[in-house]
Amino acid sequence: MIFDTHAHYDDEAFDEDRDDLLAGLWEHGIEAVTNVGASIKTSESTVKLTEKYPYVYGAIGVHPNETGELNEESLNWLKEQSGHKKIVAIGEIGLDYYWDEPDREIQKKWFVRQLDLAKQVKLPVIIHSRDAARDTLDIMKAEGAKDTGGVIHCFSYGKEMAREYLNMGYYLGIGGVLTFKNAKKLREVVEYMPMEQLVLETDCPYLAPVPNRGKRNSSLNLPYVVKEISAIKGIPEEEVIEITGQNAKTLYKLI
Repeated sequence: MIFDTHAHYDDEAFDEDRDDLLAGLWEHGIEAVTNVGASIKTSESTVKLTEKYPYVYGAIGVHPNETGELNEESLNWLKEQSGHKKIVAIGEIGLDYYWDEPDREIQKKWFVRQLDLAKQVKLPVIIHSRDAARDTLDIMKAEGAKDTGGVIHCFSYGKEMAREYLNMGYYLGIGGVLTFKNAKKLREVVEYMPMEQLVLETDCPYLAPVPNRGKRNSSLNLPYVVKEISAIKGIPEEEVIEITGQNAKTLYKLI
């Protein structure tokens, strides 16, 4: 059974069929999903989803481009909610210089504060890093994020950066981008990295794999990613599913 370690089922793209889709995941071979907050509002809706569906877990946190909304009160709310029995990570948090808003110093401030929160509540982190490779790594090293553990979501850098995170004990989240024609660098990373540190993710409704690229993504598309990993690593698809499922449970401390 497949474990989708990063999804956004609270997104409005699922408003018309969310219940039917989530209710049918198990019969399509999806064992569990971690729904990931990207703002205070989506962290709230994530908590509600975990309470409604037995196989939906949650992560709460504020995406770098949403950190302009953060204050001490909202950080305290995150700390309180982190004690919920089905909240398994702090995230997604990090740096995003592609959109470059809010100001980079604001992003850095709240990245550090949320890393510290994860340490306090003893939860792993889900890291979002886009066009900010060096700053992300430098902050994580300075803040002792190796001890927290977690996953680099939608990993998009090369082998050298992959090596840094793998050496820190982090998992790399691999999804639909792996099937894209221009994903040569990512395929090299997957070929290089150990299976024991790879987890499957969708980032749905975004980043649907080929042949559904450009359409709404969901956990039902993960077999296409499994097939690609199987071909790159030269191992059976069933083995990819088994190993990544165990990795996900280890990452989120579910075993």
